[in-house]
This record gives sequence, C-alpha cells and structure tokens, in this order.
Amino acid sequence: MAMANTILVGAQWGDEGKGKIIDFLTEEVEYVVRTQGGANAGHTVIIGDKQFVLHLIPSGILRGSASCVIGNGVVIDPINLTEEIDGLAKSNIDVEGKLFISHQAHLVLPLHRALDRAREAAKGNQKIGTTGRGIGPTYSDKASRTGLRMVDLVREERFRERYTARLAEANRHLEAAGVETVSLDETLPQLLEAGRLLQPYVTDTVDLLHRELAADRSMLFEGAQGTLLDIDHGTYPYVTSSNTTSGGICTGAGVPPTAINAVMGVAKAYTTRVGEGPFPTEDSGLTDRLHEMGREFGATTGRPRRCGWFDAVAVRYAVALNGIDTIALTNIDGLDAVETLRVCVGYQVDGEETSCFPKDIEDLANATPVYREIPGWMTSTEGISRWDDLPENARRYVELLSELTGARMGIVSTGPERDQTIVM
Repeated sequence: MAMANTILVGAQWGDEGKGKIIDFLTEEVEYVVRTQGGANAGHTVIIGDKQFVLHLIPSGILRGSASCVIGNGVVIDPINLTEEIDGLAKSNIDVEGKLFISHQAHLVLPLHRALDRAREAAKGNQKIGTTGRGIGPTYSDKASRTGLRMVDLVREERFRERYTARLAEANRHLEAAGVETVSLDETLPQLLEAGRLLQPYVTDTVDLLHRELAADRSMLFEGAQGTLLDIDHGTYPYVTSSNTTSGGICTGAGVPPTAINAVMGVAKAYTTRVGEGPFPTEDSGLTDRLHEMGREFGATTGRPRRCGWFDAVAVRYAVALNGIDTIALTNIDGLDAVETLRVCVGYQVDGEETSCFPKDIEDLANATPVYREIPGWMTSTEGISRWDDLPENARRYVELLSELTGARMGIVSTGPERDQTIVM
C-alpha cells in the first residue's frame, strides 16, 4: 500500500538532511515533485559508495520506481539541468520517461547570475549571503512579469527574440554598475542547445499531476531550503526568494491543499545556518567540533555552515506554520561525543522572556536563548536502525525534542545511508 500524499519541508534554515529522507521515503511513492527554489539548493544522497548531489532534479530520481516532476514554482538554470541529467547518465541513471519539467517554470539565465553577483557586491557589509546563482533576480523578473519560461526556451524563435531584448536591458544595468556585461553571442547558442536537449521532458505538469491524483497515485512533494528562509515567514531580509513552507509547495506544484494527507518536517538534532543573518543558538565550540568531524559544509557551495544548539522555539514555529504532523530528526550521530547538550526553550528579548519566535529581525538578533541542559550519551549511534538500540540518553533527547516542538518524531536518522534510519 503506497503512502499518503505527503509534503516534506525543512523545519530550520535549510540543510536539514531532506535529500536522505526523500530518498528513504521514495520507495513508497509513485511521484516525487520538486516545487520551489533553484540550483541554490543541494540535496545529498549516499547510496553504497556513491554520493549524489542533486540541485534541480528531485532526489527520487535515484529510485527506479518513482517518476519525478520539476514544478512550475521552481526556477531552472537550463544549462545546469542538462549537466545534471548528463551526470546521472554517467552513473547509469536514465531519466527518460521518468522526468517531467513544467512548461511554466521560469528560467535562470546568465544575465541573472551576473545581476545577482553585482547586487550582492554593491551591498557591501549589508550583503545577504546569496549563492550568486541568479535565483533572486529570476524571481524578481517573475514578479515583474518580465521573466522567460521553459515554454519560451523550447520555441527557438520566440526565445531568441525575447532573450535578446531582456539581455540588452540587463546589460545596461550591468554597465551602469561598472561590471562586466553578458555576451549574447556566447550565451544564446548554449541556451538554445539546452532547450533542444530538455524539450522532450517539458510538459504541462499541473495537468499531469491532476490526472495522476485522480488515479490515486501517491506523491511526495519535496521542498527546498527551510521554513526560516521563507520569503514571507522567515528571517527577512536574510531569506531565499520563494515560499519554502507547505503553502508554497501547493502553489509551486499546482495542486490544492485538499490533495495533501500529511506534512513531515525535517530537522537536525542541532541547528545550522549558511550565510548572513541572526542565529540565537549559534555556538563556536559546537561549530568547531562538527567541522573537525568533516560535517556541515554546503553541498552546493562548499561553504562552512554556522552551527548551534537545537532551537525548539524556532522548530515549534515551523511546526505551526506548516501543519507538521511528524518530524524526521537527522544527524543525531553528530552529537555522540557531546557531554552536555543544550536545547533552546525560550528567549530573553528586551528583558522579557518569550516562548514565541521573534518576527522582527532586530528582536531576533538581540534575543538571548534560554536553555535546558540534558546529559549526552557519549557513545556512537551511527548506523543504529532500531529505537530500542539507541542509548537511553539519546532516546530521552529525542523525546524531549518531540515534547518541546509539539510534533511526533516519525524518523530518526543515524547516518547518511538509507539503512541508517530508525522508523518510529
């Protein structure tokens, strides 16, 4: 019996380990649907001795049984996508007949990457910490109704005309900023070739999904980034350019909320953040410890992640926003050698204690976490696949996080591989 239609979202600042959880759950579904974000997100999946880092294609492509959809809410760099398909082919993973790309998805073009870098450089000390992959400018074009979409790319003459006009406009902005412009002669042939390669996969994915829902096909809707990076509900302005919460997933796939049966959140057993912005539970000692273990470097950029203690206030906020039923807790093995663990249960803001997540960026930056301490387990949990085999203190820690966040722990991940997973 296939699992219910499920949304999977990050419950922190992204990088929670969604790729592994999606891969684990894909065995039980017929479709995996990516719904927002772009190549600024990276999902890492380890299968045997191979590591796969996917930026645009849903992680479910690594399971032979599931079809994969890139929805209308995703912004697609067509050149990167063709490279990703080619990389999978070199690993004997054929996407033909399994990958469907929305004709309504907007394109990330070379001009967007150039504008992204120029804008970030101009901000100086006020920079957001973007990946420089053009995601923000693409969503800006989408909102201002000047964007180009996959349906344009696969119609060559239309694309040639519209890209030429949009690039001329972008180059005027780049010239005014005193930075290098983008060559039409170099980029147009590359984009047209990418369009030819991608054309067989491009379709009306909203119609496809509705037909498959009517046929009772089971679906896993895959979010990118995390709740606290949501453009509306995250730590603005240090956020991404899309809605990373469950409501955004429905919009980005073109399916109604009534089609969804469950929402699963993914959270690390501690907290990490990449780029700029406030991070109340950040701890340099924990950061150094995890980096020394070779953990917490970005799958997309390689940037070291900032690390801190589990923030139950933030995750409880994510549970409420998304309607999270269960949590998949990852990276518990990263805490195996920590003698005393801390969990944030509230904040001190302007001399007053609160159990609510501050929505104002200055309040969050000035928040002092209120911690509860719990003894560590000081033994390896790596690879454990049965709840009863976890050390007692590890079980107590998981139970405490469930109590504080208000969500049931459905999965505990004890390592990056599929079989290093406890199902509750």
